Amino acid sequence: MIILEDLLRDRGSRYAAATGPVRTRAEIDEFLKTLRTRRKFAKATHHSWAAVLSDGGPLKGDDGEAGAGAVILKMLEREGLTDHIVVVTRWYGGVHLGGDRFAHVVTCTRAALAALRRGAPAQS
Repeated sequence: MIILEDLLRDRGSRYAAATGPVRTRAEIDEFLKTLRTRRKFAKATHHSWAAVLSDGGPLKGDDGEAGAGAVILKMLEREGLTDHIVVVTRWYGGVHLGGDRFAHVVTCTRAALAALRRGAPAQS
């Protein structure tokens, strides 16, 4: 699991990203569960995610951040990345960000994909 903390801050909201290998829906659920066991991530407002499974097709979850999973999924499909999950976590800062939140999801997803490409060290 690669975790990139405090990637972005905007009007009180904070963003992070996590990525790692998954091959089944059960592994996706376990990845999300493991991420949420980290104290800081357990307190997050949203964990939007997407994965393209070679045997299960595209999957996504918005976790209350409507449309964010679709944004992540589109980027994974464009990249041709299968059997990996990208999770963008947001701690809501009390101010609605409107469309800017999608730009932040894109920024965090790009950072996660770049970390995968360069083989960033995993954090547990």
